[in-house]
Amino acid sequence: MVVGMKDQIRSYTYDEIRKYIEDIGEKGFRAGQLFEWVQAKRVSDFSEMTNLSVALRNRLDEDFLLDPLQIRRVQRASDGSTVKYLFGLSDGDAIESVWMRYRHGDSICVSSQAGCRMGCSFCASTMKGLNRSLTPAEMLSQVYDIEREIYDYGAYEEAFPGKSRDFNRDRVSSIIVMGMGEPFDNYDNVIRFIRLLVDEKGRNLSAREVTVSTCGLTDGIYRLMDEELPITLAISLHAPNDEIRSRIMPVAKAHPMDEIFEACKEYFHKTGRRITFEYSLMSGINDGDAHASELSEKMRALMKTGVRLHINLIPVNAVKGRKVERPDLRVISRFKKILEKNKINATIRREMGSEIDAACGQLRLSGDNP
Repeated sequence: MVVGMKDQIRSYTYDEIRKYIEDIGEKGFRAGQLFEWVQAKRVSDFSEMTNLSVALRNRLDEDFLLDPLQIRRVQRASDGSTVKYLFGLSDGDAIESVWMRYRHGDSICVSSQAGCRMGCSFCASTMKGLNRSLTPAEMLSQVYDIEREIYDYGAYEEAFPGKSRDFNRDRVSSIIVMGMGEPFDNYDNVIRFIRLLVDEKGRNLSAREVTVSTCGLTDGIYRLMDEELPITLAISLHAPNDEIRSRIMPVAKAHPMDEIFEACKEYFHKTGRRITFEYSLMSGINDGDAHASELSEKMRALMKTGVRLHINLIPVNAVKGRKVERPDLRVISRFKKILEKNKINATIRREMGSEIDAACGQLRLSGDNP
């Protein structure tokens, strides 16, 4: 709940909705109907809940805020692969989220905070610091509002006439908590968001289709391994050693790589889930042959403990106000080959949305260019 605002009903679990229904004297089966409307049918107004009485809908409208977001701006990449949304929050703040179209399905990159306090030198999201963390409802509404705009309202076909949708889709197939903010800096709300998203009574997304990316807050890694949520854990590493990492990521001073690797080792052995390491390639900073060899050495040491891992190479995206540049394709390809020579699985992330500042590291607090 945001201070000064009505309770956001999308943050409520099924049991909490059932208790509310009982407390106001409604029949118990109404809880299932209400939870389905809130979580599965992505409605934005209580008046759309047609199998509930008018009296109950009016009571809900008095007691709760259903959709805490408003779409302020939509930007669409010319190739139809990416759409960026600027959302206004109920308290006047703003966040950005991104919808992406892949051959295997559609995905949404969700923000977990309005801004970020991690201070990474190559990222736009942290330039104005952290305003506040988002509620579960605000994270869920990024998913539901984008789905409604893309699928229910036919916005994709209208924006990109003649482009095939490939599949008869009516919702996204995967969620990435990799937008604005550090998810483990908002741990409890992010976990509640995921549990609501995967609840079989509601949205019922497979937990295996959820990825959470952290810059290495090890307390969050240890907590996550006890949640029994088979999500994908991604670590924003971005350097082959602590010296470079501390220069580009202030959080590295509190969480050195050996500490992160130990947490990852325990996480893998408890969950069996392969770990992804994100590595943004920055020209002249972390993209040399020696860097690739040093990274390979560290990854091989971790693999010898039994950990299955994958490295996602991300050519850094241009950010106004940040002095980082991406390497040329030859350097990127050479870096990947050195990793593969050392038997380390690595892919180069497909660039999507950079023309609308929607690629990795480009999301901003206000959505406005400085």
